[in-house]
Amino acid sequence: MKPLRARRTKAIAITATVTFLVLATVVAFFVGSSSVGLPEFWALITGHPLSDSAKSILLNVRLPRVLAALLAGAALAMAGALIQAVLDNPLACPNIIGINAGAGFAVLLVSAFVPGLFALQPLAAFAGALVTAVIIFFISLGMGASRLTVVLAGIALSSIFAAGMNTILIVNPDAYIGASRFLVGGLSGVLMTNLIWPAPYIIIGLVVAVLVANKLNIMSLGDATAHSLGMNVGRWRMSLLGLAALLAGCAVSFAGLLGFVGLIVPHLIRFLVGHDNRVVLPLSATFGAAFVVFCDLLARTAFAPYEIPVGILMAFIGGPFFVYLIIKNRKHGDA
Repeated sequence: MKPLRARRTKAIAITATVTFLVLATVVAFFVGSSSVGLPEFWALITGHPLSDSAKSILLNVRLPRVLAALLAGAALAMAGALIQAVLDNPLACPNIIGINAGAGFAVLLVSAFVPGLFALQPLAAFAGALVTAVIIFFISLGMGASRLTVVLAGIALSSIFAAGMNTILIVNPDAYIGASRFLVGGLSGVLMTNLIWPAPYIIIGLVVAVLVANKLNIMSLGDATAHSLGMNVGRWRMSLLGLAALLAGCAVSFAGLLGFVGLIVPHLIRFLVGHDNRVVLPLSATFGAAFVVFCDLLARTAFAPYEIPVGILMAFIGGPFFVYLIIKNRKHGDA
């Protein structure tokens, strides 16, 4: 009875997640601050005549923004699910343990020295994220390094990288156009050219993560059991952490320091479908994409004609959720 109920719950969760993704994506195309709406969207997808201005808004403003939200949401949610599984730490996610800040610092550094070379930004973001991930990995292996210690170390690293970013912006104010949006996380002003380089890395990273999901299941059995099954646990941990850094770094390169997606989404998915990473990882990516699209839509329409960066909305949602997780883990003696 229980297996049947579990399969039914997974089927419902998958259907609901895919439906949410499709609806959020479609609505995001025809809802915005301009008068361009459903009729123009329908004319575009059916090939009917459409004014140049309406076509430009749909293709040059809303399309890049929706694609950016989809890519960033999927990448950050997948990165969060990977990090939590690899470190066995439910409090971990890219922005909490400093990976986003490391990637952001690297992007601003490259923008200051080689402005206009967009191809280097995702690579720099990956390098910055990877360095931070490696530092956190070794801290997590330290003697007596509790889950809360790892989080506090990540917060300390985030502060250091934030100081570095602010220093770059003070010394070279033109280092990054729209730096205020970048520092809080936002998708306004994203162009297709900003997505050309990160998008392939993100798509490849998502596919690879899904293909190796079973390795995480083996690791969850414990190091001794994983070793007995012929798995090099240390090598796989570093590889999967590097994959998470790639995903988070590429998302940061165009979405800025968008936080808490990788914290909220994997927890929600595990609550619904359990801990089988073969289901958790693809569903996290799907729901993460839908979640960011929905939150960005809400951020740009809730206070119309004013718009707030989606990163601010994420902080309002994610902050209380993070506090809840800390309290929950402390009660269970896991921190």
